[in-house]
Amino acid sequence: MSKNILVLAATGNVGSQLVHQLQAAGHSVRAGTRNPATAELPADVQVVRTELSRPETLIDCLDDIDAAFLLWPLHTGAQLPKALGIIAGCARRVVFLGTDGIPDLSFEEQENLVHGCGIESVVIRPSTFAVNTLWWADQIRTGDIVHGSHGELPMSLIHEADMAAVAALALTENGHAGATYTVTGPEVLTRAEQVRIIGEVLGRQLRWAELTREHAEQRLLADESFPDSFIDVLLDGYDTMMAAPRPQTTSTVADLTGRPAHSLAEWVSDHRADFR
Repeated sequence: MSKNILVLAATGNVGSQLVHQLQAAGHSVRAGTRNPATAELPADVQVVRTELSRPETLIDCLDDIDAAFLLWPLHTGAQLPKALGIIAGCARRVVFLGTDGIPDLSFEEQENLVHGCGIESVVIRPSTFAVNTLWWADQIRTGDIVHGSHGELPMSLIHEADMAAVAALALTENGHAGATYTVTGPEVLTRAEQVRIIGEVLGRQLRWAELTREHAEQRLLADESFPDSFIDVLLDGYDTMMAAPRPQTTSTVADLTGRPAHSLAEWVSDHRADFR
């Protein structure tokens, strides 16, 4: 049965994938974004202006919506409870993509807020986004050496298409209410190994060059696209991950979608043009 779905942060990597997947499955999609004029989405998708830092902008977007997808892109969770309350007052289901990028809300606190909002809820806990490797794209375009810290940090990178596929099922199928799904890629790779694989897909021999934390901070401060307030959050997070047990992969993507999660090599192949 076709459903009416609101996708918030709809022009991001996961949101845009989700819009296309839902539309391809025959559902009616309303896409929320800060700037509808620049949204590059299919013509028959209704694009509406939303600003998650001002949750009241969601009110006019929720008429006749069956379920809403919410990814929280802000570096503070102060407005998340209000946004969830507004969604819960109008929709029957919310699917939330959790994040470790909210310093004032742990994943467990996010999970409790979502599952406690009063409607059917699903929380997706993703491993590291594969798209984060695009932070190295400028270095890769100009040379064969990628400089960074924490080169031995192991991660399981997940393709945005896999996150969107799990979200699409949770938004449109019954039987998921109350679930928290941990989704990962199919492999665990250090950051240095990630660079090597990117090079293999591009037909180049890329190498990792380890930086001290001080030098890594200086590079991030010089990156105008990276928020200064998030530098310590990121590097402290890497330190915590280095001290933690090696991450484990899950079969969640395969269990729910019937196909294996995409590898990093497949993700790079899909995004080859972004490195050139």
